[in-house]
Amino acid sequence: MNPNSDHAELGPALQSLIQRAEQALDRHLPPADHSPAELHRAMRYAVLGGGKRLRPLLVYAAAHALGHDSTALDAPACAVELIHAYSLVHDDLPAMDDDALRRGRPTCHIVFGEAMAILAGDALQALAFELLADDTLRQTDATTGIAMLQVLGRACGAEGMAGGQALDLAAVGQRLSLTELEHMHACKTGALIRASVQLGALAAGADTNTQKALDHYAHAVGLAFQVRDDILDVEGESAVIGKTAGKDAAADKPTFPSIIGLDASRARLRELTDHALAAIAPLGNHAGGLRELALYAAHRHY
Repeated sequence: MNPNSDHAELGPALQSLIQRAEQALDRHLPPADHSPAELHRAMRYAVLGGGKRLRPLLVYAAAHALGHDSTALDAPACAVELIHAYSLVHDDLPAMDDDALRRGRPTCHIVFGEAMAILAGDALQALAFELLADDTLRQTDATTGIAMLQVLGRACGAEGMAGGQALDLAAVGQRLSLTELEHMHACKTGALIRASVQLGALAAGADTNTQKALDHYAHAVGLAFQVRDDILDVEGESAVIGKTAGKDAAADKPTFPSIIGLDASRARLRELTDHALAAIAPLGNHAGGLRELALYAAHRHY
């Protein structure tokens, strides 16, 4: 099975948004034949080689839930996916998770070498902020644009992905409590998912109460996504999930199944999904995309 076939689980409205994000990413990435060509090829390989596009979809869906849609959403949608792609390139490196398979293909450093993969990740992160600054500040007021940059920066740093990865490295071989495990993943995985929803909300001009409700939703979805990931690491097949199955267990990493067991992990997944859906219930039918994405994160096959 091609991992990208899981997009078939999403309805036509979200499918069209995936295509919108793909086209925007292709448009904003540097051409593969422009110098330095090898770096640009590595960047495009890392970003355009498939993926769930969950984070761009959350940007669009959050804004749509508030009745907002414009071309201004493409910049934050692309920015979060560029950050996600950079994080995967760096996570796969031998010094980090040391993985040779991502999205059903050899990882970036396997194809382009470690040095070029590091540079590609660095360049993708820089491009994300350049794009968000250029497009967002041009199409929104300065206060909103700066707030969006702050949200993305916080999600990347020591309180977000980088901090979560540091906790993940330190946790190898350790026995974490459930609270400690959830904190680690709220940083490593959840921070960028929350940022995606926050960016869509900010672009749509959400009030404070709506932003809080959407943040509760995003926090629950971020953790649910990781619980499902850990379950798939136990039950999934490499050819289906697009990465090496069983790698977390082999690396002696703490996971939800290793700490609380598979049955309790499934129960926690249902609980988190219920929390996410309850948080956006006041938004009514407008939040259909957000509801669909919460269910997708919890039931996906890769």
